[in-house]
Amino acid sequence: MTTTAPTTAPKPTAERAALGAMYLGTKVSEADSFRLLDRWVELGGRWIDTSDNYAFWEHPSGFGGQSETVIGRWLRANPGVPVRISTKVGAQPTRVGGFPDHVEGLAHETICRALAESLERLGLERVDLYWAHVEDPTVPVAELVATFGGLVAEGSAAAYGLSNHPSWQVAQIRSEAERAGVAVPTAYQQRYSYLQPAPGAPVEGQPIQLGMLSPDGLDLLRRTPDLTGWAYTSLLLGAYDRADRTFATEYQHPGNTRRLAALDEVARARGMTRGQIVLAWLAGGDPALAPIVGGSRIEQIEQAWAGVSLDLTSEERARLDAAY
Repeated sequence: MTTTAPTTAPKPTAERAALGAMYLGTKVSEADSFRLLDRWVELGGRWIDTSDNYAFWEHPSGFGGQSETVIGRWLRANPGVPVRISTKVGAQPTRVGGFPDHVEGLAHETICRALAESLERLGLERVDLYWAHVEDPTVPVAELVATFGGLVAEGSAAAYGLSNHPSWQVAQIRSEAERAGVAVPTAYQQRYSYLQPAPGAPVEGQPIQLGMLSPDGLDLLRRTPDLTGWAYTSLLLGAYDRADRTFATEYQHPGNTRRLAALDEVARARGMTRGQIVLAWLAGGDPALAPIVGGSRIEQIEQAWAGVSLDLTSEERARLDAAY
């Protein structure tokens, strides 16, 4: 089974969100994974986001591939299902315990081999969006754009994107691709949420610091209409709403106290959770960001869908944006 090739570059923000498949096949059983995927499609979700290294830290082998494998089995069990698949290359460990210092990287031969393996696991001839998962400073920009542009030209990837790259490098890569006459990256994926860590503070659970969406990254997205923004860890691992989760130390500062007060005000008036308002704020913002939402239970997926489907009023958005 293959997905239908879009006539234009993928536009995830038009569909508001992507289902994050990180733990499918490891923490989430295959049976539960199938149920989550089924429900996502029933709700209207179309994008499913995974990676060749998911979830190496949860698997006895120390390597990933389990998520792609389960998605592939689900696709084969549901021929013609209207979904778009995005997967990633670059962060698979090259040895057990090697992440983040010893990973596959983005050399031409590595990318081509990894995509062939991902397609085999997924049971596809082509992915709808192929991500350079992490920056690889050893690979020249010209080589990177030639490799990804070549994959688009040959049809094994409909489009490609960049995650965990600084915004200046995204602009550089796009310029080089335009100069070379090959496909430009059309998506940019970074960590982002309504609450922001204290400036300069190390972020718990974020070993790749280039993965944080910066103000200049937001500006790049605003100024580049054909570059869509995706946001991961948008709900801060459940800390907005779960009593058993607390915000990490770097998020505990006076600015976030004020932002939480604004968030609570809007959430109470709407009769929704903090997290749902955060997802609505991301999906309907300027620039619009497609949150990658996940979960291990159907109700989590349903709550997230209700959040990304909500259109905030201009007054609600102004209240949220004014709190600093």
